[in-house]
Amino acid sequence: MKYKSTRGGVQGISFKDAVMMGLAEDGGLLVPENLPAADIGYLHSCACKSYESLAFEIFKLFADDIEEETLWEIVKESYANFDSGEIVPVVHKDRIYVAELFHGPTYAFKDIALQFLGNLFEHILKERSEKMNILGATSGDTGSAAIYGVKGKDNINIFILHPSGKVSPVQELQMTTVKSENVFNIAVKGSFDDCQAIVKNLFSDLEFKSKYNLGAVNSINWARILAQIVYYFYIYFRICDEKSNGGKNLRFVVPTGNFGNILAGFYARRMGLPIDKLVLATNENNILHRMISYGDYSVKDVVQTYSPSMDIQLSSNLERYLYYLYEEDSETLDKKMKELNDERRIHFTEEEINKIRSVFLSQESSNEETLSTIRNFYNSTQYILDPHTACGVKAAENFMAKDNCIYVCLATAHPAKFPDAVYKAIGKYPERPEGICKLNDLEKQSYVLNNNTDEVKYFIKNILEEGDKNAG
Repeated sequence: MKYKSTRGGVQGISFKDAVMMGLAEDGGLLVPENLPAADIGYLHSCACKSYESLAFEIFKLFADDIEEETLWEIVKESYANFDSGEIVPVVHKDRIYVAELFHGPTYAFKDIALQFLGNLFEHILKERSEKMNILGATSGDTGSAAIYGVKGKDNINIFILHPSGKVSPVQELQMTTVKSENVFNIAVKGSFDDCQAIVKNLFSDLEFKSKYNLGAVNSINWARILAQIVYYFYIYFRICDEKSNGGKNLRFVVPTGNFGNILAGFYARRMGLPIDKLVLATNENNILHRMISYGDYSVKDVVQTYSPSMDIQLSSNLERYLYYLYEEDSETLDKKMKELNDERRIHFTEEEINKIRSVFLSQESSNEETLSTIRNFYNSTQYILDPHTACGVKAAENFMAKDNCIYVCLATAHPAKFPDAVYKAIGKYPERPEGICKLNDLEKQSYVLNNNTDEVKYFIKNILEEGDKNAG
């Protein structure tokens, strides 16, 4: 399996090189040169054994430059710290299936990919006798999951940018209370989009990227998407067959802001997973909903909501989808990305809008609708949703009123990560897992910086050069 850039300037690279490169050197995102077809029957038999067995078989299709015995050890280690043996339990509540993706160390779906990616990094760096400095931006969950994925690992430092004061208190604690010499938290005075722009600027500075061995954990890294593809297959095998006419009327509802989570479902569908449609659920930062429903992808100001992980306008993974929308034409894609950069919008033709809608549906939820969904779902089922998952359930309920499809909503975070929103909705706080209970007793540490690429660059440079002096 070889990988290429959506922008056309990089091709023929191995899986391990794609993992280490993160953002392609031409500014594009890395994708497989040829997407493999899934053997649904065989993968079903693997899923019946365990989540790990299914993950191993899917990873083998994309990571053929890692010995199978080594890959199996990486997979086992990556899912050893989940508090459910199923890894992704699926529950049936009030006619909706809820797939719980939050049983990892930081209680968010990002753990499923970032535990794997952290172990991949460690293996490749050791094999190559190299070091890496990870740089990432987070709207909440990616940062803590990335930190937990690499804390204490050899040959890795991690710098995570988050928007100061705009993540939940639990998310902030999960990031800033990790005491590890290789972890650096940066609170940026701006929005998540500002943090993401700084990261992209630094990766686009090829001299800086090369000199300081920058690596990516955001979902611009292909391994993140690969790991998320697995749970679409796993959930499908848990629900389908006789109940859903072989999946042909099964729809996945995906709360998403950065488009990576739903993009994994798009890849699973292209590989042959026979699901009907992917339903994108979002909050008042509705740029993706506007794109799917009206062909309007125009950037507006970020609104702060009860579901902060989706408080995003520019979705970095949308480029991978657009690459396929434009029939893998890198020249057209490059023009569109320049249009987005210059005009803060992308124009779509009617034909393109119809093509988008052949795969995706969408729904947005206001802050009040998010709370009312948490409240009503709890009153009906005694099941507590986090605010992001509530956006998904709201979308499912909206479409269920119009058709007879089966809906499975991806539950992206444990409700205890957003206790204030839950309390506003139902008048009680969700039960906190042990890993969250202990956070309040820990000391916080972060560095507050201005929304300025050069300031962040200077900070990273100083930290690494000081570390080299101490090591010398």
